[in-house]
Amino acid sequence: MSDTRSDAPTPAAPSAVAPSADPTAGAAPDADPLDAIRASLPGTLMERLGIEVVEASAERVVGTMPVTGNTQPYGLLHGGASVALAETLGSFAAMVHAGPGRRAVGVEVSATHHRAATDGVVTGTATALHLGRTTASYEIAVVDSRSRRVCTARLTCLVMDERG
Repeated sequence: MSDTRSDAPTPAAPSAVAPSADPTAGAAPDADPLDAIRASLPGTLMERLGIEVVEASAERVVGTMPVTGNTQPYGLLHGGASVALAETLGSFAAMVHAGPGRRAVGVEVSATHHRAATDGVVTGTATALHLGRTTASYEIAVVDSRSRRVCTARLTCLVMDERG
């Protein structure tokens, strides 16, 4: 899902695991962070996994991912896909928190897998636990199509100035 508007920002594409640039860089201060996130999708792990971000702020990011195409050989949602979704959502929240001229990179992620998902879409919600000057931490809950928790992850990002 990419934004095709001609006025959409065109930031460097972040990886889903540890974004290397702020996708909101160059955007107007009141710009919707979703526009920048959507513009950064082409060629990323997010695009390959089918992750769509539907809400974004420093305090909370929500996104979805299809189970189909992201399974392990037994037909269950791959645990690594759940973690990639979780880290993607938390990283984007941390980048919004960091703001223009700063960046956020993941430095620690952990996850507990609670149950299997075999079909439909999973939804992840990253909720801020700590928004500091140099670190930001998030809890990410991944639920299945019936709102049953599939995975709980925790992500800590380092927040720093962009290298010039």
